[in-house]
Amino acid sequence: MNRPIKVMLIDDDPGIHESLRAVVEEAGYEFCGALGGREGLRLLDDEHPDLLLLDVMMPGMNGFDVCQQMREEGRRIPVIFLTAKNDIVDKSTGFKAGADDYVTKPFIADELLLRIDAHVRRHRGDIEHARKNSTDASELARREPCRIGDLEVFFDRYEVHLHGETVPLTAKEFEILALLAESPGEVFTRRRIYEHLWGETAEVDENSITVFMRKIREKIENNPSEPRYLLTVWRVGYKLAAE
Repeated sequence: MNRPIKVMLIDDDPGIHESLRAVVEEAGYEFCGALGGREGLRLLDDEHPDLLLLDVMMPGMNGFDVCQQMREEGRRIPVIFLTAKNDIVDKSTGFKAGADDYVTKPFIADELLLRIDAHVRRHRGDIEHARKNSTDASELARREPCRIGDLEVFFDRYEVHLHGETVPLTAKEFEILALLAESPGEVFTRRRIYEHLWGETAEVDENSITVFMRKIREKIENNPSEPRYLLTVWRVGYKLAAE
């Protein structure tokens, strides 16, 4: 039997903990929390949450720093930022740090629960897919890496190499690049990319896709303003160069 989904909150406001605990537990999830960034990082190993709700503005260690350190440590659980701000500057910083989503305070409980469920299901699906690939030699043999010039996408290993060196992509950045690498030369609309990341019911935020693409280019292109691999198709979407 699968264990209950556990949601962890890192927020310095005890009132938010009380309200979110009630919402999360009423929905059938387990809840745990920390009142600061450093405390939250320590508790991750003890609690093993399936998803993290992370406040942006906290004293001592803000949410961006917490998220970035998590990703550098190799933790790939979904991260939803809770923020009172809703401007693209904050979103750009958050996605760069490795965030998966944003919910603006004050939030609607039903919307937050839908996002939690969608991210957890997708994350568990990714894990199950990786396990299946790791134990199915014939499947791995069929899933050859995508190689375009000096860029290599290893689907089964969740890695991207450039000039033989590993590119430090976040989970979402890899998912986007892997999606495009499955069909080099094919154009993917922003809607299609967004639905691949967050599901068909998600409201498309084209600005977030633009942010992701910029960050990927900064990591894989010699000159991000003149991309060689990740190309924009004006007014349509993006594609990976075919050769």
